[in-house]
Amino acid sequence: MDDGVVTLTVRRLQAGRCPTNCWSASGCRDYTERNGRSDDPLFPTRTGRRLSRDAIALRINTHAATAASRCPSLQGKRLHPHVLRHTCAMSLLQAGVDTSVIALWLGHVGVRSTDAYLHADMNIKEKALAPTTPQRAPPGRYHPTDQVLAFLESL
Repeated sequence: MDDGVVTLTVRRLQAGRCPTNCWSASGCRDYTERNGRSDDPLFPTRTGRRLSRDAIALRINTHAATAASRCPSLQGKRLHPHVLRHTCAMSLLQAGVDTSVIALWLGHVGVRSTDAYLHADMNIKEKALAPTTPQRAPPGRYHPTDQVLAFLESL
């Protein structure tokens, strides 16, 4: 961790560097100063090695079960590490961060991988449609007259 930037390692390969906010950076820095070298895993096993994907998924499920007792909407939902990544991307998108920046932040090769987040965000769709609504049209759903329906059925 240097100047609020975390180096990510995946399968013993350095995957990239990722900026963090100030409270995450200070927490990580404090942890590594207390518990070992800066190249040690941030989330180690009992033996000091990095957690496997399965171990991380187990931890998430354990904490999700605890959280579900206070937040009933979590009950019955299957959470996994990728959900956290998706949640982060959606939060960045809703905060107005450009999709190309999100793609870089997530380590995507291209911006097209980030397009799925655009399709998932209803607020972005509503904002895109808002300027196209005729100003004189009454709000609400359109209900065609019998004459219009008869015409459409005759086609």
